[in-house]
Order: sequence, then C-alpha cells, then structure tokens
Amino acid sequence: MAGLVRLGINIDHVATVRNARGGVHPDPVRAAREALAVGADGITAHLREDRRHITDADIDALSDLCAVAGKPLNFEMAVTDEMLAIALRHRPHAACLVPERREEVTTEGGLAVAGHEARIAPVVKALADAGVRVSLFIEPSIAQVDAAAAVGAQVVEFHTGRYCHLSGDDRAIEFERLQAAATRAADLGLEVHAGHGLDYDTAADMLAIPEVRELNIGHFLIGEAVFVGLATAIQRMRAAMDAKL
Repeated sequence: MAGLVRLGINIDHVATVRNARGGVHPDPVRAAREALAVGADGITAHLREDRRHITDADIDALSDLCAVAGKPLNFEMAVTDEMLAIALRHRPHAACLVPERREEVTTEGGLAVAGHEARIAPVVKALADAGVRVSLFIEPSIAQVDAAAAVGAQVVEFHTGRYCHLSGDDRAIEFERLQAAATRAADLGLEVHAGHGLDYDTAADMLAIPEVRELNIGHFLIGEAVFVGLATAIQRMRAAMDAKL
C-alpha cells in the first residue's frame, strides 16, 4: 500500500553547507519547509554537541515549523544531560538517541545499549514521561534490540550504513541480519525504522522488510539536490519507495 512506510528527511547537511562559509544561506529551515511541502512525513535534525551543522537556533525554528505544519520533528541527540535538557524544553514528537564522537565525520555505528542500560534507561524514562516518543539508533543485533526493549524505548532505528557499503553475498547476509533484528523488535512491541547511507535503491530494499515503518534519509538527498533540486530528489525517493510497496 503506497505511503505505508513514512519518509523522514534529515536536513543536517544543508546546515553543513551553510556553516562551511558562515552566514545564513542555505537555510535548513527552508529546506525542511520545502521537504514537507512535497510530501515528507517528518523532519529529522541532529543537534551535535559541537554544533558542527544544526544549531540551537535551527532547533528552535524547526520546532516551530513542525508544530505549525502538524508534522513530527525527530530530534537526534547524544545521551547527555545537555541534550536531554534541550529535548525536554522543546518536547519534539520524537527523540532518537544516537552515539556521538567528536572526531567522527558522521555517525559510524549504532548506539551500544547492551551493557549501558543504567546510563540510557533514565534518559529514556525522562523523555517518555515528557510525552516524547523515544527511538534508539542501533545496529541490527538481537542483543541490542533486547536491550532497547529493556530500557523502555518505543522505537528502534537500524543503522543501515553497513548494508549500503556491502555488495554480493556480504550484502545478502547483512540483509538477513536486518530482517532477523526487525522480526525480534516487532515481537517485543517495538516499532522499526531504518536509516543511514540509503539511496534510491537501498531505501527500496529496506521495504522488503515488512516490519519497517519509517526511513530517515538525509545526506544522499541533499547531495542529489545539488543536481536535481531538493523537491525532485524527495519526490523520486518517495516514488522509489512506493514502487516497492
């Protein structure tokens, strides 16, 4: 059924381009507005501790935009007291807890929930008590899925970067791992999302996993926008997804 799987647009790297030169252009809030206008189901933004792309002012403006549009803001955040305070102040529709290292170029893997439940569970509870839907960005691992359920998360988002960089038999094996983790998550009552590194083809591949309810895609679409425009890139992604549904 077309439209069954939601498409969230991550606008972080519009801010990356803006910050490379300073000033206000290109504006990630404008990008979010355009994304919603052409059918995005929500907006994702990661406020990093070093503010390398999205800024506090961006989150303020994106919160207002999504509230007026009646669309969800998915606030990606590290598991820190500072980010928790910001999330509780804005109370976005969803908060996705992600790993974060200052030296990384982009998120390099999933959050290690297993073994760190004591640190993560109180953050999950504080967000949930404030009415924020909590997602954990994890590797497609049964152990990580089980730990996500144990700390009270409502959603798991599987890191698909490994799948996207593999080919042949290795990619097929990784797909099986994604499918097994998605099945386990659904059995535990967790909603399943996927994201990182997805393009038109690999995003469509994720829809062969029936438990997947949302894809969050950013870097590829911002790159495509250089050549075809953001609206066209998003519309092509939606068409690629709908063709598999």
